[in-house]
Amino acid sequence: MKLNLLSCDAQRPDKRAIAQCIAEISSNVDTSLANELTDILLEGDPVDIEMDDKNSGSALRALRKLGIDYEIIE
Repeated sequence: MKLNLLSCDAQRPDKRAIAQCIAEISSNVDTSLANELTDILLEGDPVDIEMDDKNSGSALRALRKLGIDYEIIE
């Protein structure tokens, strides 16, 4: 499943928690790339990630908890 992470509307976004979440849910992102993607997301640009389908429900819940707005591409 592909996700487009659109924005983060949390008042005080936790960069470390967001990067860790991206690294955990995405199928092809390591910690270093997750940190870069988090910086891009927090600057206001959308980020595309590939996610494993088996954990999609809990992953989407984790994104909502962090205040990340997303759309499902496929």
